[in-house]
Amino acid sequence: MLYTILGAGGVIANELVKSLVANQKQVRLVSRSPKPYGGVTDIMPANLTVAEEVNRAVAGSSVVFLTAGLQYNIKVWERDWPVIMTNVINACKAAGARLIFFDNVYSYGLVSGPMTEETPNNPSSKKGKVRAAIAEQLMNEVKAGNITATIARSADFYGPNADKTGFLNFLIIDKFKKNGTAMWLGRDDVPHSYTYTPDAGKGLYLLSQDESSWNQIWHLPTAHPALDGKGFIHLIAKEMNAKPKYMKLGTFMVGLTGLFDATVKEIKEMLYQNNYPYIFDSTKFEKHFSVKPTSYEEGIRASIGK
Repeated sequence: MLYTILGAGGVIANELVKSLVANQKQVRLVSRSPKPYGGVTDIMPANLTVAEEVNRAVAGSSVVFLTAGLQYNIKVWERDWPVIMTNVINACKAAGARLIFFDNVYSYGLVSGPMTEETPNNPSSKKGKVRAAIAEQLMNEVKAGNITATIARSADFYGPNADKTGFLNFLIIDKFKKNGTAMWLGRDDVPHSYTYTPDAGKGLYLLSQDESSWNQIWHLPTAHPALDGKGFIHLIAKEMNAKPKYMKLGTFMVGLTGLFDATVKEIKEMLYQNNYPYIFDSTKFEKHFSVKPTSYEEGIRASIGK
């Protein structure tokens, strides 16, 4: 059986490779400029917005993981995500491959209480509308019996190699490493769940091996209860023997900075995730697979290299 990763080279994809290789699976890595990783040498360049290239990359696969990440720009998302999802669905149909889509929680919008697999799509951002549309597109194909597929969601994530994409990594850990002042997005007194990247990678692997897991939505294992901003700052400072110095980036500061920084400008519409409780519930996964998420204490230690 061939396991193909579309969007190889990212943090989650790399953690997934480790689990696949550890379990002696045949793996193919696909991205625009793929590189061998973890002993995997079957690599194939492909642009996921080009149907012919996706078909070629997926051919011969038994299971396909879609872990791609696009530039954090709503125009790029609106243009490329629908095309990518259509291409991947069609390629998997042609190859008779099963698909696992690694997703985030943008489609849920602002949720009162814990987010579960039963939480309806109710996006409150432009990016959320894009994610909801492609998730619904995939699940409609599943309901029609056209494809065997699963959506695996995680909260915002952090981990040992998430220096560029994990908020806890680049806003706190990296700042403390440089004896600087950490930053926190939004309110620091509301809980915010974070998924540990090795847990996400192992979770994707477990889903691919369980016949009863297909054709549904899963939340990947995530520690609970979630800490608030102050809690994360003080926990990380304690583990790094640093002073818990930090500044808050609220709506005004993000808006002001966004005038000069395109990425920060794109974050503004997502600030509801940081100004209200963001509680990610993975009870379904934990019970089904009998797994316990990595604690924040253990995850932080590994992330700072202790």
